[in-house]
Amino acid sequence: MTEDRLTRETGPALRVAALVEPMLADMGFRLVRVKLSGPTLQIMAERPDGTFSIDDCATVSRQISPMLDVADVIATRYHLEVSSPGIDRPLVRATDFESWAGHEVKIEMAVPVAGRKRFKGMLEGYHDGEVRLFIEDPEGASKEPVLVGVPFADIGEARLVLTDELIVAARGRLPHKGYGDGAEIDEDKLSVEDNDHG
Repeated sequence: MTEDRLTRETGPALRVAALVEPMLADMGFRLVRVKLSGPTLQIMAERPDGTFSIDDCATVSRQISPMLDVADVIATRYHLEVSSPGIDRPLVRATDFESWAGHEVKIEMAVPVAGRKRFKGMLEGYHDGEVRLFIEDPEGASKEPVLVGVPFADIGEARLVLTDELIVAARGRLPHKGYGDGAEIDEDKLSVEDNDHG
């Protein structure tokens, strides 16, 4: 199964992703996403098991910050934020779609499938290059959900939908000592923030 990440970053965020992804891998982490929102540069990362503690945030931030300053890929002043994916996390690897099968997902396609760009339903998993999910019958002919497959490579963005079941599942995946996947905290509040750069 492919471990390639869906790469949808553009411009400076894409250049940052190209710089930090190998460094994160060397440190034992995986890049989830790089997002540049106004003056905030968010780098979302995790361990291969999906955990990411506050200590991990601090470690990653300390390693990445000087490299970004030297590389000077962002021309304007920015604020670095390193965070966990959180509970309603983006799904960016084929293994993510397998790992979170049975949970509700929202998918926005970069390339439409059967004239549709948005899909929402129960994730069935990943098979032969396709992400499969159960959606409401688009024809309305059946009350039973319909299984559809969308090409993994054509997904623009996919993320879990926050539900009670997801919260329980996310907490169940936590290591016994402390949290690590953002299950008990809001991803927007968990970040190790450096001083402004630029």
